[in-house]
Amino acid sequence: MLKKLTGEFIGTFLLLAMIVGSGIMATNISSDVGVQLMINVFSIISLLFVIILIFGPISGAHFNPIVTISELFLKRIDGLTAGLYIVTQFLAATAGTMVANYMFNKPLIFSSHHNRDGFPILLGEVIATGGLMAIIALLRKQNKPGLTPIAIAAWIGSACFFTSSTSFANPAVTFARAWSDTFTGIAPHSVLPFIGAQIVGAVMGLLFAKGISVNEEVA
Repeated sequence: MLKKLTGEFIGTFLLLAMIVGSGIMATNISSDVGVQLMINVFSIISLLFVIILIFGPISGAHFNPIVTISELFLKRIDGLTAGLYIVTQFLAATAGTMVANYMFNKPLIFSSHHNRDGFPILLGEVIATGGLMAIIALLRKQNKPGLTPIAIAAWIGSACFFTSSTSFANPAVTFARAWSDTFTGIAPHSVLPFIGAQIVGAVMGLLFAKGISVNEEVA
């Protein structure tokens, strides 16, 4: 269990350090918002592929409370393991954000003022999260776990561009990004609506995967 929790912590920590850090770096080297987004998205795609590939055999590479809850619901992990995973993910995400802030000579924690409000943005988050969960479920059903790192990295990277929310798709990531008033931040009052949208998206994604599968269940 310790190895699994360590894998989840390191992977989630690196994910947030990368998201926040690359966002700060992007604004430091360019004033063009399009260039800033491309730098951030390229970093997300690259690191997601690496950490899922490396930590998948160790912890399952959840890095996301919604993934963990879905695994619990499908009875692939027990309640204690799920609880420990989720606590670890939130702690690691917050720590990653703090370290990224500090690396760029900013306060360890400072609340974001980046409002992400309104139904259109929340719809984007529903789509981003639903797609993520459907991909995970369908790859497992089709017995193609080796494609998981590239498929998830590709989906999240694409969703950063085509969804209005820029694809958070992760409650721990959403919470942690509220504590950095930088390019990738989200205002604290926007966090709960985003997490609600993520939950809706996750349920819809799993139902979609179940509905289009050849067999009756998403294994």
